[in-house]
Amino acid sequence: MKYLTKEEFDQVNSFGMGIPNTMFAKYFIGNSYLNLLTAPGKDPVFMANVTFEPGCRNNWHVHKSTSGGGQILICTAGEGWYQEEGQDPVELLPGKVIVIAPNVKHWHGAKADSWFSHISVEVAGENCSNEWLEEVLDQQYAKL
Repeated sequence: MKYLTKEEFDQVNSFGMGIPNTMFAKYFIGNSYLNLLTAPGKDPVFMANVTFEPGCRNNWHVHKSTSGGGQILICTAGEGWYQEEGQDPVELLPGKVIVIAPNVKHWHGAKADSWFSHISVEVAGENCSNEWLEEVLDQQYAKL
């Protein structure tokens, strides 16, 4: 279900919006918010609820790893998009799970007319790092 107002969205965003995602803001178009669900570096798996305002999306990026690694997205509220390089965009709705293999270029974010949240699960691996790349251009995004 689409949520254009924050007030309606807050009622269904069960994992909470958290705080402005200022540390990674330069890799997003629009505003995103981060609610840590586990403690980075302390818990064995890093999980966070990421919330995107309408139209917000992250840049193309790659979760690099020499063994294991990658990312899992568990869609929890609102509507969004996910796209791997060279593939058609995939609609993200609550309950949808996206498994992103390591070393795959992709982006994800909200639809233009809806708030959106997903839980991001960082898959453990060896020599893991994120490589942030170019923005998803407005012309590309507007075609969705």
